[in-house]
Amino acid sequence: MSSTIWVPKSKAGEATKVAVDVGFRHIDAAYAYQNEEEVGKALREKMADGTVKREDIFYTTKLWNTFLRPELVRPALERSLKKLGLDYVDLFIIHWPVPMKPGEDLLPKDASGQVILDTVDLRDTWEALEKCKDAGLTMSIGVSNFNHKQLEMILNKPGLKYKPVCNQVECHPYLNQSKLLEFCKSKDIVLVAYSALGSQRDPNWVEKDSPYLLEDPIVKAIAKKHSRSPGQVALRYQVQRGVVVLAKSFNEKRIKENFQIFDFELTPEDMKAIDGLNRNFRYAKLLFAADHPNYPFSEEY
Repeated sequence: MSSTIWVPKSKAGEATKVAVDVGFRHIDAAYAYQNEEEVGKALREKMADGTVKREDIFYTTKLWNTFLRPELVRPALERSLKKLGLDYVDLFIIHWPVPMKPGEDLLPKDASGQVILDTVDLRDTWEALEKCKDAGLTMSIGVSNFNHKQLEMILNKPGLKYKPVCNQVECHPYLNQSKLLEFCKSKDIVLVAYSALGSQRDPNWVEKDSPYLLEDPIVKAIAKKHSRSPGQVALRYQVQRGVVVLAKSFNEKRIKENFQIFDFELTPEDMKAIDGLNRNFRYAKLLFAADHPNYPFSEEY
């Protein structure tokens, strides 16, 4: 169970401190969230006041799409570490399999406003991540938003030194990823769920007419039966399927609520009813990359 720190800069520090105080120890962050300085400062304060030690915290950061060329991988991680004020991260993952034009822009665009993509062999990127692990800059390495064919490509890479420990993907009752989950389990890869509560509504990433998962009548009915919130039911669903689940919030009450999912259990009937909500609906579609050969969502899973 992890707290995702994809929140505005101004709230990132406070959200991190609240999450640590509540009991979260896995902090999921990324270069692209552009708040690593604030998160790092908050973590260092929590270490300084004795709430946690560095080894109690499991810190994840992600390699952004503009740094997928192998020679850019280690400098990108070192830059994140410098912002965080940490010597190492616990997990370093490739954020998306779709490379973008290198440079300082998060979303490099041409004159007509189209995102400029790049071509990189992800096996070379992976090798650069392996070197970061060997250098002690990260304890583990993994991927995010990879489909099963992209995972196979890494797993079958000649000279593979370390396999991905995880694949972090969008996963919730409307997109339950059962086939990908089965595949990952068969390869000893942990499936980590983001947008487990549906999704944030950022118009840059999510279409505005997307359904609200937490308003779903079945989820609400199960929540009512257990005297829980719909969010707690959506998170508990993942825990019972063997999925590591990320919960994003910068609201103190909700951060606490998100943590309180270990003292109740969904029945097999509840689980079956939630399984039945799957409609392969994706909030984060990354449509600007749909024509790129690495676009992950052209495959069924």
